[in-house]
Amino acid sequence: MAINLKEGSDENTEMSEINVTPFIDVMLVLLIIFMVAAPLATVDIKVDLPASTATPQPRPEQPIVLTLKADQQLYLGNELIANPDQLAIELEKQTKGNKETTIFFQADKTVNYEDLINVMNDLRKTGYLKIGLVGLEAMGNNE
Repeated sequence: MAINLKEGSDENTEMSEINVTPFIDVMLVLLIIFMVAAPLATVDIKVDLPASTATPQPRPEQPIVLTLKADQQLYLGNELIANPDQLAIELEKQTKGNKETTIFFQADKTVNYEDLINVMNDLRKTGYLKIGLVGLEAMGNNE
């Protein structure tokens, strides 16, 4: 509370207290919004990823994730890509034609190296040259 030390002061003087109740209300609303929105931004395809000890890069707001599973099924986000020709069409839709968009590529660690390179070649043919490889973070250098 503010204390007025003037003896002959006027009763209509302003108090310099800050009302923090609206600030707390806004913060609680933002917390609830982020708690609801965060699970919607994840991809739900289970892949056994290899680990990496590199420093992780910041994640973009709307990443485009391409997944190659152990059974050779290819997914863009959560959608199954039936054939390589469909991959180019779906990438055009999701990136809105922006070839500078980074495509995050994750593959199961049991996938054959040739199959992984074939998918990366398909990405190159469609014009997407910025490919980010996704892996798990390793706790130490010896893992």
